[in-house]
Order: sequence, then structure tokens, then C-alpha cells
Amino acid sequence: MNGKNTDCKTELAIFARPYIEWTLLNSKSITMAKIASIKRGKPSYFMSILGVTLVLFLLGLIGWIVINANKMGDYFRENVEIRAYLRGDLNPKDSAALMEYISAKPYVKSIRYVTKEEGKKIYMEEGNEDWGRVLTENPLPNAIFFNIKRQYVQEDSLTNLENDLKQQTYISDVGYPKALVTQMNKNLRVVSVVLMVVAVIIALVVIFLIDNTIRLAMFSNRFLIKTMQMVGATRWFIAKPMNQRAIVNGAVSGIIASGVLYFVIKVAEGWVDWLKVVHDNRMLFLLFLVLIIIGISITLFSTHRSVIKYLKMKLDDLY
Repeated sequence: MNGKNTDCKTELAIFARPYIEWTLLNSKSITMAKIASIKRGKPSYFMSILGVTLVLFLLGLIGWIVINANKMGDYFRENVEIRAYLRGDLNPKDSAALMEYISAKPYVKSIRYVTKEEGKKIYMEEGNEDWGRVLTENPLPNAIFFNIKRQYVQEDSLTNLENDLKQQTYISDVGYPKALVTQMNKNLRVVSVVLMVVAVIIALVVIFLIDNTIRLAMFSNRFLIKTMQMVGATRWFIAKPMNQRAIVNGAVSGIIASGVLYFVIKVAEGWVDWLKVVHDNRMLFLLFLVLIIIGISITLFSTHRSVIKYLKMKLDDLY
């Protein structure tokens, strides 16, 4: 009996050996395939992050230009100076009362009292000729110079402002660069419209490019998605980890794009001084936040749509 058992075990070992070898070989092949699949999947994530980052950086750059254009327009408007010339020599009490009256107006941004001597100095700085050879006395009146808020630098608002001040007893005349204001508003409107059109076009292109980048990245995972479905995984089980990865990738892309854009802004401000004048930290923070939100939203939407698309496709259509 012991001899027969030994012979049976020997025969089983002989017949089982090929099967074991085949199983190990097949297991090794599956493992290598998984490793190869993982290696193929990693570059797709990297390339999708890189592609989305570049596109978001382009969108952020356009947004920064639009912000600077608006801030520069506001800066020009608020540098328009209104000059109210006074009648005769007012006593300090009347001058203070008039200054207080104008300062209380909602359109006033900054105000100052200009004496005759200061007025002559400003007159000469503006490139006018000295009247000292002709006149012995200073003909310029005392005046109140003030700047108004940007939303009031419009032709109708300035006309109402001028009429209101001329009704005051101690004000003889009101002056401001009317032609300059008209031309400035016209040019700023044109620039705003052009930049808005460009921003809308760039935004649509950005959405298309990000969507296309994510779709290409998900294309390499189509068989994995279908395999999970075939073994019984639900849509939510399949889509959840990919959606989570999309959120992370979108956030990383938005953060990197914001960091690169901030570096470019700092370099540009170091080269161009007037960019520091219109620098607005609050608007830049909102711009960076919008880039991150856009990166997350479009990446998540495109990823989820691609997963659902491949789940609905037949296996033969994936090739």
C-alpha cells in the first residue's frame, strides 16, 4: 500500500507540475500587466495636470490683464481734477464753510485749498508763460481743487456737478478738462469691450482644451473602467475614486497655475513701475480662487462624463 500511495503521489506531482507552472506564469503575466497598466496610468495624470495647468495659466494671464485695464481706467478717472475758482478774497471762515460744503458731497474723493501763490506755481508748472513782465499783481483767484470718484467721471454727472457749484455765491467759475474726459471715456469703453470679447473667447477655448485633455487622459483607463463594470461594480463605486482624483488634479493644477502667475506678476511689476500703482491684492486673491474653482469644476465634470460614457459603451467599441 505504501508503494502504491507513493506511485500515485508521484504521478499527481508530475501532472500537477505543468498546471502549477502555468498558474504561476499566468499570475506573473497578470501582475506584470497590472504594473504596466499602472505605469501607463501615471503619465496620463501628469500630462493632464500639466495640460490643465498651462491652460489655466493662460486664462489667469488674460484675467490679470483685464483687472489691470479696469484698475488703470479707474486710476485715470480719479486723477481728473475739478477746479472751483472763488470770488474775491474770502475770509477764513467763509473759505472753511465752502470747503466743508464741497467735502460733504458724495462724489468728492480728495480736496485741497489753493491760494493765489500756489495757483501761480501750478500755472507755471503746467508750461504757461510768466506774466511778471506785464502784470504786477497776481490775477489768479483762490481756488478749491478736488478729485472725484471714478463712477462720477461721466459727462452728465460732471455737468450736474458744475451747475451745482456755480450756484454757490462764492464760486465764480468751475473748470475741468472736458475734451480729455470725453475722449478718455470713449477709449476706455472701447478697450473694455475688446478685452471682454477676448476674455470670453479665451474662456471658451480654455473649457474646450481642459475637457479635451481630460478625455484623452481617461481614454487610457477605458478598459479598467469596463473591467470593473463587468465584475459587478456599480457606477458610483467606479466613478467615486476617479472623481476624487479629478478634484485633486484640478486643485493641484489651479494652485500651480496661480503660483506661476503670481511669479510672472511680480517679475512684470519689477520691470514696469506703473503696474505697482494698480496692484490689488484682493482682486488677485479672487482671481487665484477662480482659477482653482475652474480647474476643479471642469476636471471633475469632464472626468465623470468620460466614466459614464465608457460605462455605456460596449466592450467591442472600446477598441
